[in-house]
Amino acid sequence: MRELVGGLMADWGVSIRRGCRILDFDTSSCHCKSRRTGQAGLERRIREICETRVRYGYRRVHVLLRREGWGVNMKKTRRIYTELGLQLRNKHPKRRVKAKLREDRQEAIGPNDVWAMDFVHDQLATGRKLRILTVVDTHSRLCPAVDPRFTYRGEDVVQTLERVCGQLGYPKTIRVDNGSEFISRDLDLWAYANDVTQEFSRPGKPTDNGFIEAFNSKLRAECLNTHWFMGLADAREKLDAWRRDDNEVRPHSAIGYKVPSDVHNPGDAASLSP
Repeated sequence: MRELVGGLMADWGVSIRRGCRILDFDTSSCHCKSRRTGQAGLERRIREICETRVRYGYRRVHVLLRREGWGVNMKKTRRIYTELGLQLRNKHPKRRVKAKLREDRQEAIGPNDVWAMDFVHDQLATGRKLRILTVVDTHSRLCPAVDPRFTYRGEDVVQTLERVCGQLGYPKTIRVDNGSEFISRDLDLWAYANDVTQEFSRPGKPTDNGFIEAFNSKLRAECLNTHWFMGLADAREKLDAWRRDDNEVRPHSAIGYKVPSDVHNPGDAASLSP
């Protein structure tokens, strides 16, 4: 209504009082000044977060804002996020078959109860292929390792696991697929020697290890698709930086928007980045 009064004043040269009388509008509303504080700083900070964390939705952006001391509620964060056109546009496939979990697998109830492990494929800027071993704790969502190499054998998997287990401890169970590296004698002997149970996915059933599939999807969207790797050392540096950020900074919705390092070991979170 104030815009209509302004239009009359501009087009016909009438006063505020006469314009309000014509439109049957209270003149006090035209003189009322908004007490809402400016939000330019908040908009700028939200845009900065989304420029550096391109796969964050408004909920994770809101968690980061609250950590930084911004006194803003979720609705305002969502409104500004939407007004800035920062929404993620993802196409979700339609499920044609009802999903059913395996009945013989128990949910992890604590840190190092169940780890999940798999490989992700990528390449350097020169075109040379990379294989990246990914490991995640299904309870705390902590990522012990994201280790790239040109080739992987069973003994290489054992070497990586031994390195991270020396700092985080050994898991009770590791869920893997039926890849040649995971069914190797080297990994089998390592698991037997350290009392680690290997759970293998059924052939053609990636949903049996859904935790690592979801993690790999996040890794590709937030890291692999946003970086060029000039060499193996450069890939290791960037992947490890992303892993540390995922463990210590990124809010995870599955654990109440906390960070995995706090959930994995609340008493000594600083020591969880091998």
